[in-house]
Amino acid sequence: MKWLSLIALPLALAGCADVFSSEPRVVEPSAEVAPDAATAAPVAPRRPPATARTADQFDATTAEERSRAAAPGESAGERSLGTTVASLGDPGRVGFWLETPLVSAPTKGRVVLDGRSAKVDLIPIDGPPTAGSRISLSAMRLIEAPLTGLPTVEVFAGG
Repeated sequence: MKWLSLIALPLALAGCADVFSSEPRVVEPSAEVAPDAATAAPVAPRRPPATARTADQFDATTAEERSRAAAPGESAGERSLGTTVASLGDPGRVGFWLETPLVSAPTKGRVVLDGRSAKVDLIPIDGPPTAGSRISLSAMRLIEAPLTGLPTVEVFAGG
């Protein structure tokens, strides 16, 4: 039985070799096949390049996405949720979003700072309504909020 341990241990450790590697592991996406619309799986979110160091490099949104987010909202269907102090969220998470305790379910919305607005996905987080929120790098740049500041933004749902 002891000989089995001597064989099994090196084999088990060999399977863990890249866990202890200091080199980043790159996982190549599989070839994409156009799925049927009814069975389409969610698309993996884009990430900034691993070498990103500046706000421009981390902001991987396209000009079209920025244009859509900056387009004026339809205020007829909007309702004010109040204001929240927003800090920069995960800069590696691409898109226009606000994680906030002002909503209890994911919804579309808009944030406003000094008259500048961005359409965002409102994502619920735990906490009282007076707790702060986290905003995407792209949204902060669009409303010209200071990236290292804690701006107070107005939040609207709907529209």
